[in-house]
Amino acid sequence: MRSSYFRYLFDLCWQKIIFAALLVCVLAHQNSFSQSAKYIPKHQQHYEDKAIHYGFLFALPYTRFRFTHSEHYVTNGDSINLITAPSVAGFRMGLVGNLYLNERWDIRTTPSVSLYDRVLEYQFANGKSRRELREATWIELPILLKYKSKRRMNSRMYMLGGITLGTETNVRRRSQPGSERLNAKSYDVTLDYGFGFEQFLAYTKFSPELRFSHGLVNMYEAGDAPTSISLRRLTTHTITLYLMFE
Repeated sequence: MRSSYFRYLFDLCWQKIIFAALLVCVLAHQNSFSQSAKYIPKHQQHYEDKAIHYGFLFALPYTRFRFTHSEHYVTNGDSINLITAPSVAGFRMGLVGNLYLNERWDIRTTPSVSLYDRVLEYQFANGKSRRELREATWIELPILLKYKSKRRMNSRMYMLGGITLGTETNVRRRSQPGSERLNAKSYDVTLDYGFGFEQFLAYTKFSPELRFSHGLVNMYEAGDAPTSISLRRLTTHTITLYLMFE
């Protein structure tokens, strides 16, 4: 009987322990909720009263060429086995200009200077390879329409889309015969879209953003290299992570 009584007490203890643990969890949850519900100041409450805001940005673009093979590559593919266009990291810095339209819509522009390295790599049937590089500095002017969510205290989400006009600033008009410099046009127009997050701080607004850009211009130009006849179309493709401060 003592043994059964001991097991009975043991069962009661476990019930009490479980009940006490649940009670502690409930009290801890209520305590954390009361702490999280404490007053949080709303920064820059009158931010929207000003129609135009300025700022600056830093960005990390990953860019590459998209290409289309020519008929020569299809009919004479025994000389070139493979053409690839790997993504290469670049750097971008610039300014931010934002025009307030209403509670949901803005017009934004981010004029910037970008450093790009775009590459085409060729693998030949005889085992050799060739790397053609387009190393350039670009000045880019986006014109974007921005849609904002409702502000929740100090944060909100947004989406945007538009076009970007770009021009190369250090282009060489002629390349040396047999060089490995990739021939391409020195201007581009891209279709842009993306999304971001705005965080209002005490003295500034911080906005990380992810933007996708698709080139609309065929940048292909025939060059002296025999590899150029294997292509008939080159367009740009870029994914960029922005860090903006307004």
